[in-house]
Amino acid sequence: MDVVIVESPAKAKTINKYLGGNYKVIASYGHVRDLPPKDGSVRPDEDFEMIWEVAKPSQKRLTEIAQAVRAADGLVLATDPDREGEAISWHVLEVLRQKKAIGKKPVSRVVFNAITKKAVLDAMANPREIDEPLVNAYLARRALDYLVGFTLSPVLWRKLPGARSAGRVQSVALRLICDREAEIERFKTDEYWQIAAQLATPRGDDFKARLTVFDGEKLQKLSIGNEERASVVRSMLEGATYRVDSVEAKPTKRNPGPPFTTSTLQQAASAKLGFSASRTMQVAQKLYEGVDVGGETVGLITYMRTDGVQMAPEAVADARQSIGASFGERYVPEKPRYYATKAKNAQEAHEAIRPTEFGRAPKDVERYLDRDQARLYDLIWKRCIASQMASAEIERTTVDIFASGGGKTATLRATGQVIKFDGFIGAYVDHRDDSRAPDAGDDDEDSARLPEILANDDLAKRAIDASQHFTEPPPRYSEASLIKRMEELGIGRPSTYASTLQTLQDRDYVVHEKRKLLPEAKGRLVTAFLHNFFERYVEYDFTAELEEKLDLISAGKLAWKDVLREFWQNFSTHVDGTKELRVTDVLDALNEELGPLVFPPKEDGTEPRACPRCGEGKLSLKLGKFGAFVGCSNYPECGFTRQLGTSLSGNGNGDEAEGPKDLGVDPETSDPVTLRSGRFGPYVQRGEGKEAKRSSLPKGWQPAEIDLEKALRLLSLPREVGLHPESGKPILAGLGRYGPFLQHDGMYANLETIEDVFEVGLNRAVTVIAEKKENGGRGRGKPAALATLGEHPQLGGQITVRDGRFGPYVNTGKINATLPKGKDPSSVTLEGAIQLLNERAEKTGKKGPAKKAAAKSKPKAAAKPKAKAAAAKTAADGKTPAKKAAAKAPAKSKAAKKPPAESSATGDESLPWDAD
Repeated sequence: MDVVIVESPAKAKTINKYLGGNYKVIASYGHVRDLPPKDGSVRPDEDFEMIWEVAKPSQKRLTEIAQAVRAADGLVLATDPDREGEAISWHVLEVLRQKKAIGKKPVSRVVFNAITKKAVLDAMANPREIDEPLVNAYLARRALDYLVGFTLSPVLWRKLPGARSAGRVQSVALRLICDREAEIERFKTDEYWQIAAQLATPRGDDFKARLTVFDGEKLQKLSIGNEERASVVRSMLEGATYRVDSVEAKPTKRNPGPPFTTSTLQQAASAKLGFSASRTMQVAQKLYEGVDVGGETVGLITYMRTDGVQMAPEAVADARQSIGASFGERYVPEKPRYYATKAKNAQEAHEAIRPTEFGRAPKDVERYLDRDQARLYDLIWKRCIASQMASAEIERTTVDIFASGGGKTATLRATGQVIKFDGFIGAYVDHRDDSRAPDAGDDDEDSARLPEILANDDLAKRAIDASQHFTEPPPRYSEASLIKRMEELGIGRPSTYASTLQTLQDRDYVVHEKRKLLPEAKGRLVTAFLHNFFERYVEYDFTAELEEKLDLISAGKLAWKDVLREFWQNFSTHVDGTKELRVTDVLDALNEELGPLVFPPKEDGTEPRACPRCGEGKLSLKLGKFGAFVGCSNYPECGFTRQLGTSLSGNGNGDEAEGPKDLGVDPETSDPVTLRSGRFGPYVQRGEGKEAKRSSLPKGWQPAEIDLEKALRLLSLPREVGLHPESGKPILAGLGRYGPFLQHDGMYANLETIEDVFEVGLNRAVTVIAEKKENGGRGRGKPAALATLGEHPQLGGQITVRDGRFGPYVNTGKINATLPKGKDPSSVTLEGAIQLLNERAEKTGKKGPAKKAAAKSKPKAAAKPKAKAAAAKTAADGKTPAKKAAAKAPAKSKAAKKPPAESSATGDESLPWDAD
């Protein structure tokens, strides 16, 4: 019997059915080891030695794998067919060799682009060795990302407090977003007018024609730039006569696009289905790994991380057969279509994303899939089948019309098209690229169908329309259009796009608003810092050239350590040159580059950097523990501060950004009440100086809506609800760091809304506090389950997805594991939940219901003398009394200098770089 290693339990389950009893398929649950997130994991001075660490959840799995391999006849590594898959196989093999579990047993590597019985069995019949150049490319990429992250991020922490990380690809993607925002801010709007005539043929049919030439001048987009000239043109056309000068009907063909790559799938899924890049990949992963279709688990699509646009010859033949059966023989082109990628640095190592069998039409498998899976499969199937269909045949008609009147002439043009044969359009209509220029005009005119129009026809005027327009700036990037731009530039790889975008949002560098990516103030500052002091390393061409070198490594044409040496020599020298850089130098550079945005010109022409409070100080960017803000140079005499918003010019909350807004006077104290904006957002204040009472605005309260009444309600908190009937101690309702709360005798309980703080009565307050006590002081009870995923195989108990006080989490028994930031609760799989819960259980030392029951069933050991028990405890936890005393001692000051950890349920986001 041979042991087969794959990444996921779902994949293991599917493949196990195909291989039968002679094989044991085991899942590694993804990567089994990684570089520990601390200095020294990559050592340039020791020829780039890399120190790997096995994660705790993986230790047990690797032990199980090692035991299985020792009892097996051989080992088959069947991880994914890409760089990451090759790396996982390499890591597993290295660990097994260290455990001396391999010996002289045969080891083979197999790859399959689809999880179908034929693909798997064909792969098993054609094994190979681990692709060493591909592993070297992985090692180089991993080392580069680590070196950039752990070298550049500390520079950010020291010189730009509040900045969280920098990364080789992450920072370049952020620059793209920030550059687009700067382009929008610099954009100057131009006015232009479009003139069109509603005309009628001698047969009484109406159509529309647009003015293209006036008085001998060929009109461009901005030729008619004001209403005065538009009126002159309109007046002439109102009194003109119209005659058809020429009619040209030209047949054209429109060809289909290629099947999906990772990038184009993410773009289409965003435009047509509203999926984020990460959601697209989650759903595609499930379709690839396999679903139960009529009692058989099969993979429905090929591997979804690819930049190739070709399909295997047998797949093309299958597609052509399905086209004939589903659409008719006329829709099958004479020859199969061949596609070449246009993306920069595309490797084309794998097929395009396609159905594993074109005979499985979307309607045939829809009932076996959930809604998102069915929609994505439908998209992939239609795009792929369309790629091998006949061209659409279109007749495009162009009509030029001569107009004369008042001694002047003009030419108008009407265009339209008729689809003579729909071809591939019958299966799939491509989405519109959202990066298209927004001022391209009315595209509907080109696709409109024109009536019968003959040359020399005299036309009747129905109406003349003159419409005013304004040029618009380029649109902000969506996830889809940013991925497309990164692919065009050769930045990143198919497997990195989703994680890079998620990292930018997790770091609070960008915000996703109305499906567009807006840079936050923190992101703008980081980009400006890197542009000023590390410009080479955020250049698009430099990053793309490095990707080319990594591709050459994977092809065996470059030595990976040579690439690392060249990069590190220049990079480390550059970083060393910033050691003497002072924070004041950084602020001067940021004030210079971001000045027009942070301190925009005022309408009255006064100095934009003049302090609005004291009138004497000068506003400047300041750096604090929690990031950048605007402050007065007269500090501490003047304490004016202003939070930075997405646009950097302010927090967007209105007048309070420029100084205190007077709301009135407190009738009880006679102190002034003001609305202000500070480093942490808008707040209300009563009085002045250190004794002033302050309160932040609760979530959902807009500064523009704050009046004296609302301000006084906030400033009155905490409010005494009444005395507890049992203890006789007061119950207080207030607003704290984590939102509305009740407080009684040192214990806190959450309230749902800020309105509850003002309205909750004694009876309900007592009930809420009692519920809190019943739950051990941990909350008001376990939230209702959003979904039940299944039973945990090791910990026991049903796994559920819930939404708690601090966000969504997965739960089994008393073990909770928070979902990664931005993770959609509806997208959590059983396998992913098991991994999160295992990691949490290892970290906390908790046991699930099954383990507890097993522990109770074991016979208890005989009692030992106290001395022996103490010795046994010391041996168990590995700590002597001296070590325990040292552990309890205060931490050294050196520890305080370490960068703050960024925790995550998965552990991936704890690293200060982008996982490329």
